[in-house]
Amino acid sequence: MSTFGSHFRVTTYGESHGLSVGCIIDNCPPGLQLDASRDIQPHMNRRRPGQSALTTPRAEKDRVEIQSGTENGITLGTPIAVKVMNEDQRPKDYGEGAAEGTMDRFPRPSHADWTYLEKYGVKASSGGGRSSARETIGRVAAGAVAEKFLREAYGVEIVAFTNSVGSEHLFPATKEWPSCATNPKFLELLETVTREEVDNHLPVRCPDAKAGERMEQVIRDFKEREDSIGGTVTCVIRNCPSGLGEPCFDKLEAKLAHAMLSIPATKGFEIGSGFGGTEIPGSIHNDAFILAPALPPSTNPTHAALNRPRLTTKTNNSGGIQGGITNGAHIYFTVAFKPPATIGQAQETYSYGSEKGILEAKGRHDPCVIPRAVPIVEAMASLVVMDAVMAQNARSASRALLRPLEGTVPVDQGGQKNAVNGSRV
Repeated sequence: MSTFGSHFRVTTYGESHGLSVGCIIDNCPPGLQLDASRDIQPHMNRRRPGQSALTTPRAEKDRVEIQSGTENGITLGTPIAVKVMNEDQRPKDYGEGAAEGTMDRFPRPSHADWTYLEKYGVKASSGGGRSSARETIGRVAAGAVAEKFLREAYGVEIVAFTNSVGSEHLFPATKEWPSCATNPKFLELLETVTREEVDNHLPVRCPDAKAGERMEQVIRDFKEREDSIGGTVTCVIRNCPSGLGEPCFDKLEAKLAHAMLSIPATKGFEIGSGFGGTEIPGSIHNDAFILAPALPPSTNPTHAALNRPRLTTKTNNSGGIQGGITNGAHIYFTVAFKPPATIGQAQETYSYGSEKGILEAKGRHDPCVIPRAVPIVEAMASLVVMDAVMAQNARSASRALLRPLEGTVPVDQGGQKNAVNGSRV
């Protein structure tokens, strides 16, 4: 389906070479200050094509227009429509792309041309249609709105960065550290990395200059050969409220996996210690509980200082989620992206009419999607957390209408305060 979320609901629309792309955001809280140029456009600029010589040269400004749901820069609580016009359409690029025919006769290997035709009986005649990265514009726009609310209400910080391109890794695996998620230096980076730091290392968006240079060279090499290469993006969510997630089937890591694997070109997802954690014994992998200092006072009541230290964990192999519910620690995960399917090299294939032929794809395409995928991963993470926050707040507001049950700990007797609803356990 084209709709994501149960409470904060986002529906995206548009094809890669249609008139426009965008989204409808339903159930955004009213009273949020929202300005398209200030709050959404910067996210679009990080996602748009033509950012460097390593991305597709398609010249799209991706100018954001808010069509409804706000008045005088304030959200009304009604559906928010966001539109971005496709200004640099070139459907003719897809008209002559094969040595023995045209691209509309030959499905591109590893692209969605064939599967879309199998599913719908008809497909977009140019570009990737709904499977194109142009579809993610609506996700990034909606994610920008969700992120602003989370930042203002809870101080949530979401930062993604390039972790690897091809065989070049920010933190290469070793015998001692089988995956970057088990490397202490990687975990230290998650504590401090900022979006500004990531964007200062363009065009790859790797927060380490030397590693970024190696990754950039890998992409250049594949581009020169009219080939493509994949990689991974890591994302950290800091200051996420505890208590989020809906067991059993909508655990927060399950929702994150759903969201990330819905992004075009994704092929893998791991959270916390991930696959590398399978090589560590439980005696080391378990996250021991320790006492943490009280949260600092804040003008926001959800950030009020607690009257006694709260629990945290000495390590964070769980990636901030236990039993499908956030525990207040940093959430971190990594998403794998395959090499872009459309390449300029000649490929043997078959036409829709079962004729053997050679396909040499034309058009403008990324040799590696990783640098532009970074803001998309951040956007989808924002949508997941926003939806979970609204679900938890709905439950808490309903529970607050009832009298306390006997045998439970009253609110005024201390205990750990949940950052979302203020209840004590």
